[in-house]
Order: sequence, then structure tokens, then C-alpha cells
Amino acid sequence: MRNENRIKERRRDQIRVKLGKIMQCLCSGEQLRAEEMVPSSESLATKDYTHSVYSSQAGEAERKPDTGNIEEAESSLRESGSLNYEEARALLGRYEYQKGNLEAALHVFEGIDIAAVTPKMKITLSIKGETRKRRSQNFATPPMSIHAVSLLFEAIFLKAKSLQALGRYKEAAQSCAVILDIVESSLPAGLPENFGADCKLQETINKAVELLPVLWKLADRPSEAILSYRRALLHLWNLDAQTTAKIQKEFAIFLLYSGDEANPPSLRSQMDGSFVPKNNTEEAILLLMILLRKVTLKRIEWDPSILDHVSYALSISGGLRALANQVEELLPGVIERKERYHILALCYHGEGDNLSALNLWQKMLKSHEDPTCVPALLFASKICGESSKCAEDGISFAGRAIESLHGRCDQLGGVANCMLGISLSATSRSCVQDSERVKRQSEALKSLEIAERMTRMSDPSIVYHLCLENAEQRKLDTALHYAKCLLKLEGGFNLKEWILLARILSAQKRFLDAETIINAALDQTGKWDQGELLQTKAKLQIAQDLVKEAIETYTQLLAVLQVQRKSFGSGKKQKENKNHHKNLEMETWHDLASIYIRLSQWRDAEICLSKSEAISSFSASRWHTAGLLHEAKGHHKEALKAFVRALDVDPTHVPSIVCKAVVLRRIGSQSSAIVRSLLTEALRLDRMNTSAWYNLGLLYKDEGGASALEAAECFEAAALLDETAPVQPFR
Repeated sequence: MRNENRIKERRRDQIRVKLGKIMQCLCSGEQLRAEEMVPSSESLATKDYTHSVYSSQAGEAERKPDTGNIEEAESSLRESGSLNYEEARALLGRYEYQKGNLEAALHVFEGIDIAAVTPKMKITLSIKGETRKRRSQNFATPPMSIHAVSLLFEAIFLKAKSLQALGRYKEAAQSCAVILDIVESSLPAGLPENFGADCKLQETINKAVELLPVLWKLADRPSEAILSYRRALLHLWNLDAQTTAKIQKEFAIFLLYSGDEANPPSLRSQMDGSFVPKNNTEEAILLLMILLRKVTLKRIEWDPSILDHVSYALSISGGLRALANQVEELLPGVIERKERYHILALCYHGEGDNLSALNLWQKMLKSHEDPTCVPALLFASKICGESSKCAEDGISFAGRAIESLHGRCDQLGGVANCMLGISLSATSRSCVQDSERVKRQSEALKSLEIAERMTRMSDPSIVYHLCLENAEQRKLDTALHYAKCLLKLEGGFNLKEWILLARILSAQKRFLDAETIINAALDQTGKWDQGELLQTKAKLQIAQDLVKEAIETYTQLLAVLQVQRKSFGSGKKQKENKNHHKNLEMETWHDLASIYIRLSQWRDAEICLSKSEAISSFSASRWHTAGLLHEAKGHHKEALKAFVRALDVDPTHVPSIVCKAVVLRRIGSQSSAIVRSLLTEALRLDRMNTSAWYNLGLLYKDEGGASALEAAECFEAAALLDETAPVQPFR
């Protein structure tokens, strides 16, 4: 302890001597010799400091003394007639810092009584600011020179840098904040233009503004960091455009990824009606959009990462249409045309505008753009595979993606084969010839199996489509195997897995097992997401002739939907959910009406239909159910009118096509050829429709003679399908 005290006392004496030399030399107008200005290894900066880890943080090689500081000191001396103790320590501390002797520099800086000189600095800055505004008026002489203020500001800043290098981040931030506090209180309206241009004052202030939020982040004080960023951007610091843009970008990144939710900004100077961000994401988006606007106006250079961050921010907040607008506003040449097409297509696809997205990807995939872009090929195939009308194009896009990969990536190769299988399956459903349909189904299953092998059953989407395709082809044991694998793979977090498993079990006529699966899913699912599960449960109960229980389940479902309808907010996602639940509510009323029709409770069925009509009168399913009601009453002509109206709404509504054919056959008002054409059309749209096959068999049976064989085949098909028919369609 005594040795340490002696060392500290010796250092204090050396600092006093050094300060005395600086004062004497500057007062006499002499330049200090280099060996006097740079601390020796035996003085303030020992060998241990010079070769310490801190030296590497400040600079690997020894730095030469900055003669600019001597000039600052001389300017201060000429203006004030003397160099006071604080200014001399600031100068000495600067040289210790340049040598990499951070602890020694910090020891010198801590000897400066900032609190004592702060009032003088504030008065000096205030007078200097007013002088620049009103040059014609005479002002009192400031208590300090502007060069002295610059010297002290630099000392405070270097003290903060020293503390940062030593890992004392909170103290560093507090020290750095002193500079901004002094400037803000002295110049509340902001720094005048070219303020402190004749010295390092403006440069030091700019560095402090940039450094403060960084220090608060290092100190793990996210709230203070956010306030510092806002302070940097809202006060007039005379920052150049590039520095301001850098701070805005860093702030936006911090808001997006820090994980700390900040309070919304309180902007006293904002105009009435102006936008105020409500959360981190909105504030980050605002900053990034400002940066994109600056790029468009050519005020700053293009930075590709800005678009990356704004893409992420708008994606997670459901603002893909706004992102598309931002990309469209970028000047030509800022990003490549193919990249512009791809980003815009992704935005439109995310917004549900698949036609616009597909058009853009098709442009991108032309020979003069990027015909082998795998992501674009996969997305285009995905969109085409969702519609039987363009499924052939989906096959082509998926094939091109597989060729472009050349076996380089199994994961992407698996996705490409999955897209190929989905498109092949879509085309099989519209094939007229049985041989062609069977061929396409076989190819679809083969492609999906290849995809499953390439991804080693690790992609839930691929396993789901493989399971679905097997179920569609009535390979129920295989489908059940994949359904169980899928449930294990995702841990039961996806509702459609539970529903598909229950439908497969229902196709195997294991209704009790299927209901058990649905009950297990209901136990793991919140009330808000139980709609489709309750609907499936009710249909399983109907299949078991548990009519009373089914009505109770539907009543429970309607109660859930009613509460949801009252709680929907605004926004695209809420709008999509609202439409989905509206359709689910209509289907529920139709199912209830069908139950009451079976029970011959006409009045209850009519009430259910009126409830459905209140939701939407433009519904093929509602007209179809109304037709069933008229048919049950024996009003065949009214039933026929209802089925015709259903087909006016949706010409491809298969149940209405079949029922129309049945009614026409019963009343005998049309030839059997017309009835046959209706049933054939129904089977073209849905080859798995049991009712269509059965009624076509009845038609052939009525014709007799050579048609008996066709009738037998139709009855056989109907019987086979009925044995494996799920309570709800697999798709």
C-alpha cells in the first residue's frame, strides 16, 4: 500500500511539473520540445501502460503529437491572455490519450473541474451564438475564448473515449452527455450555421452526438440509448447529411432488433395531424422511409441494407403494399431491374394479389432477364399449382427449377419436386380420360416422394402434401402414416394437421378415434382458433347419428364466431380473418339447416337459412340448402329454381349440379341425355363425388339394355368411394 501511495504521489508531482512547463512555454510563446510533450516511460505513462491492452484499443502504433492542439491553446492564450489550469490539463490529457496511456489520460482529465467552468462555457456559447445571429449589435466580452471551450469539449469527449476503452460504459455515457447538455442549454434553438468552424468545436460536438447512443447501448441501457438517438435527430446540431443518415439508420436497426419496446416519442414541435409512431416498428419504418426519400432526392448515397431493413420492418407489420410503393419510387439504376421485379412480386404475393405477382415473375424469368432464378421459378410454380387452369405452367416452372439447381441443394430440390407434385396433382383433377388422370396422379405421388427423400422428412409442408395426395388417392394407410409423422414433426402446433388426421380416420370409418383426435386438438387450442375443429367434430357426430350432440357443437361454434365478430379490428390480416370466419358461420348455418331438414323441422331450417342470408345472399351453398329444403317438402319445381340460382352464383358448384340432375330426372321434364351431361360434368369437376356416380348409375339402370354394364360400374365406383369417403373433403 505504501508503495502504491508513493507511486500515485510521484505521478501527481510529475503532472504538476508537466502542467507548469506547458503553462510557461505557452505563456512565453515557445513551442514545447517533442520529448517534453510526449510522456516518458518513467513519467505519466509507464511502460506497462504503453504496452497494455488499452494501447491496442487506442491505436497499435504510437501516435504523433497533434500540433493542432498547441495551435488551439495558443489561440486561447492570445484571446484571453493566459492558459488556465483546466485548459492546460485538457492539452496534457490529449497527449496522454494519443500515446495510448488511457489510464494516465483519464487521471489528467478527471483533474479538470468541469462543474466550475460549465457556467463560463455556457455564457461563451450563448454570446457566440447571438453574435452570429446579430452581427451589427455589440455584446459583452465572453468569459472564455471559443478556442478554450473547444479545448475543454475535446477533453470531455476524450475522457468519454478513455472510459469506453476501459469498459466503463455508463461513466463514459454520462461524461459524453455533459457536452450535449451544455450546448442544448446554451443554444436551445440549435447551433447557427458554420458555428465553431474556425476550431474543432463543431467536429467535437458531432462526434459526441454520434457516440452517446453507442455508449448507452454498450452500458445495456436501451431506454437511454433510444432517448439519445431521438435527441441527436431532433435537436439542431448542424450535422452533415451523411452523419444524420448514419444515425437514422443505426437508430432504426436498434429499434427493430434490440428487443426493448420504447415509449412513443413525444414531439412537442410536431404539426397538428402529423404522424406519431406508436411503437418501435413504426418509428423504425418512418426513419427508413426518410432514408429512402433522401436516396431518391440524391442527398445521400444508396445503401442496399436500408432496403433490407425496411423490407423486414414492413413485412412483420403487414405493410407489404407500402413496401411495394417504396420500391416503385426508387430511381432506375438504384437496384437491378430483376431485383425490383422479385421484391415487388413478393409484396403482391404476400398481399394475396397472385396474378400481379405471377406476371412480374414471368417477366423476370424471360431469357434477357434471369431465366434460371430458382426462387422466382418456385414461387411461380406455387401460384400456378393452386389453380388447375395454369397448372401446366406450374409443371414447367418446377421442371426448370430442378434443372437450374443441378442437384446442388437438396432442400431447394425437395421444394422444387414438391411444387412439381402439387402442379401434377392439380392437372390430374381436370383430366378427362381416366388413363391420363391415373398417370398424372402417379407422377404427382412420385415427385412428392422424391421431395420427401431429399429433405429427409424434415419439411412439414412437403410431408403435408404427400399425406394429402395419398389421402386423395384413397391410400389411407399410407396417408395415416404420414399424418402421424407430421403431427410429431410440428408438435401439433398446426391445426390443419389435426383436421387432416381426423378426416383420414373418418375415411377409415373410425369416427370415434377421429373425434378423440379433435378433442385432443381442442384441449391444446385457444378458443379463438377452435372454429374449424368444432365444425369437424360436429360432422363426425352426424356421421355417428349423434344429432343432438352435433347441434350442441354447432351452437358452441356459433357462440365462438359471434364473439370473434365483435372483436375484429382493422387491417389486412383482420380483414382476412373476418372473411374466413364469415364463411365459416355461413357454412355452420347451412349444416344446421341440413340437420333440421333431415328431422323434418322445416321452420328451424328456414330460420337457419334466414340467418345465412343476413350474412350474404350471394351464396351458392345457401341456394343449394334452400333447394334441399324445397325438395324435402316435395316442391320439386321450387327446388329446381333454387339449384339453378346456386349455379348462377357458382357454375362449378358440384352438389348443385348433381341435385339439379336428380330433380330433372324425377320430374322427367328433360331428356336423359341432359341429365347424363350434368352428372358427367359433375364428375369432371369432382371424380370422387359419390352421389354423382350413384345417380349416374341409376340413370343407366333406367335406360336398361346395354347400359346395364355402365350402371354396374357406376354403382361399384359409388360403393368404393362411399367406403372411403371422409366426413369433409380432404382438400
